[in-house]
Amino acid sequence: MARYSLQHRVALVTGASSGIGRATALLLARQGAHLALVARREGPLREVAREMEGMGREALVAPADVTRQEEMERAVAETIARWGQVDILVACAGAYIRAPVLTMTVADVERSMAVNFYGVLHAVRAVLPHMVARRSGHIVLISSADGKKGIPPDGPYVAAKFAVAGLGDILRQELRPYGIAVTTVFPGRVDTPMIAHLRVPWISAKIPPEAVARAILRAIRRRTPEVIIPLQVRLFVYLSALCPSLGDWFTRQFHLEGWEESSTRGGEAQ
Repeated sequence: MARYSLQHRVALVTGASSGIGRATALLLARQGAHLALVARREGPLREVAREMEGMGREALVAPADVTRQEEMERAVAETIARWGQVDILVACAGAYIRAPVLTMTVADVERSMAVNFYGVLHAVRAVLPHMVARRSGHIVLISSADGKKGIPPDGPYVAAKFAVAGLGDILRQELRPYGIAVTTVFPGRVDTPMIAHLRVPWISAKIPPEAVARAILRAIRRRTPEVIIPLQVRLFVYLSALCPSLGDWFTRQFHLEGWEESSTRGGEAQ
């Protein structure tokens, strides 16, 4: 089977101003794709666009707040107006919001869901009519290893990432007849500004966002349903699925929650 080519494909990446989104957008551009870059901050998006233009690729800067459906619809409309299609959606925008359950508020959960779940849902809903009409496309949802096995005190974040995992599972099955592939990605700790304040144990060392971007590229080419990285996280997820109490013990024993180096509860990558 010939390898899927990204030459002249059109990809829309949310959260493209930093972290996994930025790394993925740059990697897809190197493979020949045109990129629509979505995030709230226009300045960093323009920096990413300049890097792509230096590669000879086209980039569309489309500032938008993923928590607003109308702004995502506008970003998709601008992309289609520019290139006539959207072949790939990579929904990377996220916010790391953690709080122990005894002090967690409904507002904490709502804030997490707004970005981490509804931000994904709005992006998917914006591209779906176009992809269904063309009977073609690939949707990549960035969940988290927290969307397979919750790590305290990440309750608000975990709730949203589990929701993304469930959404991806349904989308993959329902969209298959339309020729649309769906991949859900479950990274462990990633070295991004979102968790810059968090020290983690050696067994849960932060991986570079470029490693996640490479995994996304492989998944697009192979139409892989799920990706869990790195290897030790995959093994931990499988262990926890087989024996939840052993997964709980492992979490406690190795302090997988990490140590916060500031008073902030988490950062955002939108």
